[in-house]
Amino acid sequence: MYKEISGNMDKNPSKEELERNLKPSGTYLDSLTEFANLLGTIRQAEDAAKELLSETDASGQPKKSDNKSDLLEKSKESADLERENDEMGGSADISKESDTDDDAPPRTLDEMLEQLDSLVGLDIIKQNVKSLINYVKVRKLREDEELPNPPLSLHMVFMGNPGTGKTTVARILSELYRAIGVLSKGQLVEVDRSGLVAGYVGQTAIQTSDVIKSALGGILFIDEAYSLAPEVGSGNDFGREAIETLLKMMEDHRDDLIVIVAGYSEPMERFIGSNPGLESRFNRYFMFEDYNSEELFEIFSSMCAKSEYLLTEDAAGFARDHFEFIYDTRDENFGNARHVRNFFENIVTVHSDRVSPQEKHSREDLTTVLLEDMEKASLL
Repeated sequence: MYKEISGNMDKNPSKEELERNLKPSGTYLDSLTEFANLLGTIRQAEDAAKELLSETDASGQPKKSDNKSDLLEKSKESADLERENDEMGGSADISKESDTDDDAPPRTLDEMLEQLDSLVGLDIIKQNVKSLINYVKVRKLREDEELPNPPLSLHMVFMGNPGTGKTTVARILSELYRAIGVLSKGQLVEVDRSGLVAGYVGQTAIQTSDVIKSALGGILFIDEAYSLAPEVGSGNDFGREAIETLLKMMEDHRDDLIVIVAGYSEPMERFIGSNPGLESRFNRYFMFEDYNSEELFEIFSSMCAKSEYLLTEDAAGFARDHFEFIYDTRDENFGNARHVRNFFENIVTVHSDRVSPQEKHSREDLTTVLLEDMEKASLL
């Protein structure tokens, strides 16, 4: 081909002849623009091939995506951590929790018990949890000695108003049970009715099964569980299908799954009584009492200290009076630590509105909460 081109060039070939000699066989590019387009197409094909390879594993098979329940759990993670912070009285380190290293060693039993003891109030709950841990430990010791043990059910009912620490205690329990070998993983999967019940016939069982499978090796925490069993006369409801699926899988995986159902006291009693299977499987009841005024103030003080806000003496006195008043006038919807969280956030907002217009800001200005801040915040 070189000789043929050279010969033509010696004869001063025309432009058309030269382009015809240079065209690849089977393809005719009539302009430089078409040639550039061809190169672009080749590059696009190479990029597409790289993208395809990135979506396959070492065997050439497509990589598996997270299942529905995993995605649901990830999407709720931030909200769960914020709620946990509320119920612990603001003592949880959200940034540390959200940046948890998967390779970090799990916490020891002593560390988990120390966290339990650090929670504000909940004295009876703490005692019950420790008794339960001791009971499980002795059972394992008896097994090691080949001694018989009575049947054990660790499924629990948490009853009480919102913001009383139910989610936090459930999370601690999941790690405690992992530490003593009752659970293989120790994760906490938190759901409510919307996470278990689908909108069409036949889908609820599938959706509930997927969520339960994601909790195997840990604890499934069902908040406001009474919503799965509507009151008599409410008509057909897919919540009953979710309950039946839950009961079956609790039996099938009784050695590596613990279920905690939670909600207001009276509705939870109705829920447990709505199905004989629920009554037989849930035989441990934990009552989470409302925080008293001193405990509410202690939770509030811990929130202020964590964010480095300092109360003047009269501001602190106002806060004590405020929490005493809301405790004395509380109703069945009392928010407990969640009310404290909202009040604290209102104070931060009012404080910012007062300090921001100032031309100069000292450290004291940025950290000190005055009586007038407290008074305005209580009206929001």
